[in-house]
Amino acid sequence: MGFDWLGSRRAGWVAAVLAVVATVTATDAAAGDRFDSRLDAIAAHGVLTVCSTGDYKPFTYRDSSGNWSGVDIDMAGELARQLGVKLRFYHSTWATIGTDVGPRCDIGMGGVSITLARARTAFYSQPYLRDGKTPITRCENVDKYQTLEQIDHPGVRVIVNPGGTNEQFDTATLHQATIVRYPDNNTIFDALLAGQADLMITDATETRYQAGQHPGQLCAVHPDQPFTFAQKAYLTPRGDVVFQQWVDQWLNIALNDGTFQRING
Repeated sequence: MGFDWLGSRRAGWVAAVLAVVATVTATDAAAGDRFDSRLDAIAAHGVLTVCSTGDYKPFTYRDSSGNWSGVDIDMAGELARQLGVKLRFYHSTWATIGTDVGPRCDIGMGGVSITLARARTAFYSQPYLRDGKTPITRCENVDKYQTLEQIDHPGVRVIVNPGGTNEQFDTATLHQATIVRYPDNNTIFDALLAGQADLMITDATETRYQAGQHPGQLCAVHPDQPFTFAQKAYLTPRGDVVFQQWVDQWLNIALNDGTFQRING
């Protein structure tokens, strides 16, 4: 009787496949905490972790005692409530929030502008606010800083918080003015009032808010006609379409049932 080489080889293949299946099954069972989506992991762990910078009113603010407040902080509370989980914050920065989402938190919230650079490392939700870069200055100087041509002159000092889209805009646009990098975005407008700079270029939403906080002292310069087009959205982990879609549906409802308008005042 001859040797059944083909049958023997088939038997070997079957044994090898069965061994791989057994190994994978055992590994999956041992892991136990693996999930197809962040949505399932959040529900299982009972906690939503939110990355936020805590230095961008009216969206996010973290005081010296560690207490969080702001429009997007309240929206984070609504998101956690809809998920039925507890809320936790991770104190991120503008330079790292795009890469912190995923490894350090489930979602990034707090007036985050949509940029192609951040879209390389994370997904965005649908936009919830239109915005753009525009100046804010002491009220007596409003007429002096209407255009980029007026601003970009030697001797003009433009203050900026490092690491975010404000610095990116200033660096790309201003070639003769002096860019004053100021590390604390929570006190940067006090520095502007104190004369440490002539103006700041930031999102129109922030200029309106800060002008309201300092009436007659700081004035937003044409916030309805900013220099650029921008939108605010929330960051979710790259590749997790399931969680992104759920956040989109939650946000769509919040924008249309009065939730966002109520929180935004």
